[in-house]
Amino acid sequence: MLNRIRKSFSTKLSLGILLMTVTIFVVSLGVLFTQSRHIIRTEAVGRTKAVLNTTMQHIVRNLMTIENATNTCSWMIEQQFQPEQILDFTSRIVRLNPHIDGCSISAEPNMFKKYGRYFSAYTVRKTDTITTVIEEEYEYFQKEWYKTPRNLESGCWVVYTDEVDSLKLTLDGMIASYGKPLYSADSSMVGIISTDLSLLRLSKVMSEVRPYPNSYFMMIDNEGRYFIHPDSTRLFTQTIFTNVDPRKQYDIIALGHEMTSGKQGQMVVNVDGAPCVVCYQPVLGTKWSLAIVCPDSDVLAGYYRMTYIVVPLLVIGLLVILLLCHRAVTVSIRPLNQLLDKTQTIASGNMEVYIPKSQRLDVIGRLQNSFATMFRYLNFHIGSVRYTTEQTKLRNEELEQATRMAKEADKQKTIFIQNVSHQIRTPLNIIMGFSQVLSDAGKEKLSDEEMKSITDMMDHNSKHLKRMLQMLFDSSDTGLSEELNSQKHDLILCNDVAREAIENTNLYYPNLQISFQSELADDFCIKGNRLYLMRALRELLYNSAKYSDGQHVSLHVTPTDCNIQYIVEDTGKSITEADRETIFKFFTKVDDLTEGLGLGLPLAKRHAQNLGGDLILDTSYQEGCRFIIEVPI
Repeated sequence: MLNRIRKSFSTKLSLGILLMTVTIFVVSLGVLFTQSRHIIRTEAVGRTKAVLNTTMQHIVRNLMTIENATNTCSWMIEQQFQPEQILDFTSRIVRLNPHIDGCSISAEPNMFKKYGRYFSAYTVRKTDTITTVIEEEYEYFQKEWYKTPRNLESGCWVVYTDEVDSLKLTLDGMIASYGKPLYSADSSMVGIISTDLSLLRLSKVMSEVRPYPNSYFMMIDNEGRYFIHPDSTRLFTQTIFTNVDPRKQYDIIALGHEMTSGKQGQMVVNVDGAPCVVCYQPVLGTKWSLAIVCPDSDVLAGYYRMTYIVVPLLVIGLLVILLLCHRAVTVSIRPLNQLLDKTQTIASGNMEVYIPKSQRLDVIGRLQNSFATMFRYLNFHIGSVRYTTEQTKLRNEELEQATRMAKEADKQKTIFIQNVSHQIRTPLNIIMGFSQVLSDAGKEKLSDEEMKSITDMMDHNSKHLKRMLQMLFDSSDTGLSEELNSQKHDLILCNDVAREAIENTNLYYPNLQISFQSELADDFCIKGNRLYLMRALRELLYNSAKYSDGQHVSLHVTPTDCNIQYIVEDTGKSITEADRETIFKFFTKVDDLTEGLGLGLPLAKRHAQNLGGDLILDTSYQEGCRFIIEVPI
């Protein structure tokens, strides 16, 4: 089977197309499902936040109503703090405010001698019935709803469960209570007014606005303790951190810290082993936090249903594509098989083969027509081989001519090496001769004047030798590469580099007085490579000192609109018109009998061009030579 697949081009092509199609399908579907999941989750968060905001507004409205009713009545209670009036006030507060489920006004110990240590009036709303009673005696001073506002000396919300509630207010006595201290005219505390909200009723109201069938609300206090949750076993007995493994359920811990810190936001959290979207925000005016939990199974229900439909359709579609693709490929490449048979016949040496023209316009038809044309012109190309042979003969003759030219170039190289050897040998002989004189001088002492003359001569020739070696290095491929790769970001003081070039020339010609003029300020700078600008200037000044009368050499620095010009002129022998085209060619000298290597001016021009400028011979100057280096500003 594998052997057959290897030999069948149509099968391999079909499998290749299928593989490409599957890859594209899988990637596309992966992107589609990923984006769909993200969009659905984003919409779920928006929907959940909207429900959370609506519910929060309802809760805050209830809380504010209770607070306002309590604060409004508290000053009247303080002015009429008597048992009969206290009973009437508790009844009035509950009766006039449908959001209030109960109200108690409790006096400080022994406030009313008639009733002994305890007096607490309480009104409760149960369905449509409102009941007002004096509570049975019990130690209510230690209850959360009493001692918390008493200790804070201000109004506050507390959540508690009261097992001794004889009125059976709510299931398990779950109550949210707003308590506020009451004061007498002399500012002493006389009791606490506590207005109650049934958490069970509040839970039922919230459960009616769930965004998804299995979503639910939960509310915790600043310690993480549940007091609204669908699992009643957790109420007031567990916190959000209870039985949580920090290594595996760090998301629950993060959610708990966010909610107990009074922050607002949303998270994806694993709740009881199932991923859920949780949106949360603090309850205004309290230390509580409300959250709505939406299981992923509800949020992504439509997404999962779509997956169950799309995957089977994808498998069926790929199978259909494979069958159609194999059929189409087999029909399309049938001419290729026929063409293969004919080309094998030609390869065996039988040229009596006819390849017909094809009417197909696709690549296979064009391939068949190309083979037909190729075979028709095969004999013609065989004849052209003879012509190619003749042309090769001509090319060989041209190669012989090139060989002769190479020999001539080699001859010129030999002449140049001889010239270099001569130019280097002269200063070396002078240095060696004088060194021998100095060595022999140990036998008889030389005068100071003689000693100075000898050392000056040796110094001059050593500098001359060093200059020639530097020029040879600069003209080499290594020197050219180094110059091209050099940094051109030096800050160059235009006048300083000119003065330094003059000082360097005076090392070779100490008696030469070079005139220097500049139209630039001494602090004027340009960017470039200072070393190569210096070398170009030194070469021009050296030539002027060497080939002029040695008296009238000047260097003038002047600016133009976009360049700085360094003008070097002398009153020596000028350059003839015939020699002007060759002075900038490497290894070329105007006069073979003169000193030098034929590198000075070509290198100076190359340095200037690599700086972005140029070196120009001013042909209008007739009293000697004038060269101008232009460097861009």
